Amino acid sequence: MLTIYGRTNSVNVQKVLWCLAELAVPYERIDAGLQYGKNNEPWYLELNPNGRVPLLRDGDFTLWESNTIVRYLAAKHSFRDLCPASLETRALAERWMDWQLSTLIRPVSIVFQTLFRTPAAARDMAAVAHNTTEANAAVALLDGHLRTQPYVAGAAFSMGDIPVGAVAYRWLAIPELTRPAFPAVEAWQARLAERPAFRAHVMLPLS
Repeated sequence: MLTIYGRTNSVNVQKVLWCLAELAVPYERIDAGLQYGKNNEPWYLELNPNGRVPLLRDGDFTLWESNTIVRYLAAKHSFRDLCPASLETRALAERWMDWQLSTLIRPVSIVFQTLFRTPAAARDMAAVAHNTTEANAAVALLDGHLRTQPYVAGAAFSMGDIPVGAVAYRWLAIPELTRPAFPAVEAWQARLAERPAFRAHVMLPLS
């Protein structure tokens, strides 16, 4: 049985669980990270020297880095669907997966970690303000892209929507932030919310 190590309130774990649910692949999930520990134990660090979640174990094969895990699962279980058969469409999906890592996740994570996982007295609110501006600029870029098509790689839902969709949901769900309207992103999120896997694994209370 495929095993995922990670906690359900990690956005990176949510990507993988959403993907697995889309694929209807059975798995076991074991809590790891933060209060659950395990990720700093020697056996875990041998498999994932970063000591982070998620970690996938598929038989004798192990893999870390959430977007890479999504690519692996999509290619293994859903080639021509979640993993587009067209080389060009697949490249477009992967481009947005990489953009999520290079551009979107950092400011969103800084704001989220500060507001949700840092004691109030230790919060750097100047960093929150600066990174709110950066995150809004990134989401505005995504909004412009989604005005021309329903999903990040074109007309159909693909693996590219999973990392971007999970992080964008988190950004829009953080309360009491100054954000402009993102009508195309909000419409795309509404389309994602029609998917049971998205509702089950991403649309969770922030914690």
